[in-house]
Amino acid sequence: MKAGLISLGCAKNLVDSEMILGILQNAGIEIVSDPETADVIIVNTCGFIESAKQEALDTIREMAAYHKKLLVCGCYAQRYAEKLKQEMPEIDRIVTLKDYPHFGKILAQLFEDPSLKFGDLRFENRLLATSKISPYIKISDGCNNRCAYCAIPLIRGSFRSREFADIIREAEILVHNGAKELNVISQDTTRYGTDLTADGSSMLPDLLERLTQMEGVELVRVLYMYPDEITDRLLTTFQKNPKIAHYFDIPIQHVSPTLLKMMNRRGNEELLVGLLDKIKTMMPDAILRTTLIVGFPGETEADFRQLMHFVEAHPFDRMGVFAYSREEDTAAYDLPDQLHEEIKQQRLDEIMKLQKQLAAKKNKAQIGKIHRTIVENFDRQSKFYYGRSYAFAPDDVDGYIVFQSAKKLKIGSVLDVKITSTFAYDLIGDALL
Repeated sequence: MKAGLISLGCAKNLVDSEMILGILQNAGIEIVSDPETADVIIVNTCGFIESAKQEALDTIREMAAYHKKLLVCGCYAQRYAEKLKQEMPEIDRIVTLKDYPHFGKILAQLFEDPSLKFGDLRFENRLLATSKISPYIKISDGCNNRCAYCAIPLIRGSFRSREFADIIREAEILVHNGAKELNVISQDTTRYGTDLTADGSSMLPDLLERLTQMEGVELVRVLYMYPDEITDRLLTTFQKNPKIAHYFDIPIQHVSPTLLKMMNRRGNEELLVGLLDKIKTMMPDAILRTTLIVGFPGETEADFRQLMHFVEAHPFDRMGVFAYSREEDTAAYDLPDQLHEEIKQQRLDEIMKLQKQLAAKKNKAQIGKIHRTIVENFDRQSKFYYGRSYAFAPDDVDGYIVFQSAKKLKIGSVLDVKITSTFAYDLIGDALL
């Protein structure tokens, strides 16, 4: 028996996909990349914004055309299960998030082979679909922030931390299997443990300290930090522990006080400026990354100019920008003054043009510097190695360190690379042997 799986959306969804793959492999199913050869096709969907929903539908239709058994799961399946049942009868099984504890039994029913033994959806069964060198660890699920534009709480529910010991056990397995870098992810990583401690304090500093104590771990990276939850204790933990990447992924969305209030976002421009200045004072080498939304209902030209000025005055090393997507059942859906798509796109293009200039300037400042780099790949045609230092996350948002070496290097090895030039969002260099 053979199965193929397509994982759409974010890294958190990818972790779920890897656990599904683990169930399949442990049951004796062959994992294939060609849908034509598969007996069962699984599509793990994203349902966050309109473009992701369209991608999910397009992928489901494309896979249905192979006329194989088809299972659809993930955020889109959770959000639009009834719609899928009515409009796409060619789907054999729709698995919502609440069904995940029974995923093994559902797969057994789909394959209809009593000789196959399917286990549970657990991290012990996880089969990494990407690099085993830099895996993700999901430390919680759901979100309590209730931002007006966001459907995640509707899909994933309220915030729930994983047990500390459970996370550590998963990390030990990943490191035993070759992980050098651990990427800690969640919808709200800074909130980790607040639902486990008696006083509601975050356990993230304790978790990071424990992860860095594992033999073989070179780097621990944290993604998705809510700005007003970044405490002095957390910053000090980053500052004092050399194995924690000085990498701050802080989605701020906007700086206009009017829009932040309409978005139901805590904090303001003053808080953000103070936080960014504090990070750079404590850790001058810190990499700053953010996510912004342009075209939110009611965003005026003055609001947008305020955001542009902020980005120029406080440049980020990495920045992703989304045009506002109007999502049903969110608080922002019925807001007045919805903007035309043309205006959204114009603003998106303008701010990304600015960011490209700022990022190029920051990259050029890296010329002559040395980056401790994890080797991830080798291109036989160009003879270049591809790797990442603390400054580059592994999620295709950031670039790479592209370098040459006079000596053959092992994938997963760690070495120093001196930066000699830049290209787009990549740094170019030479291995120091």
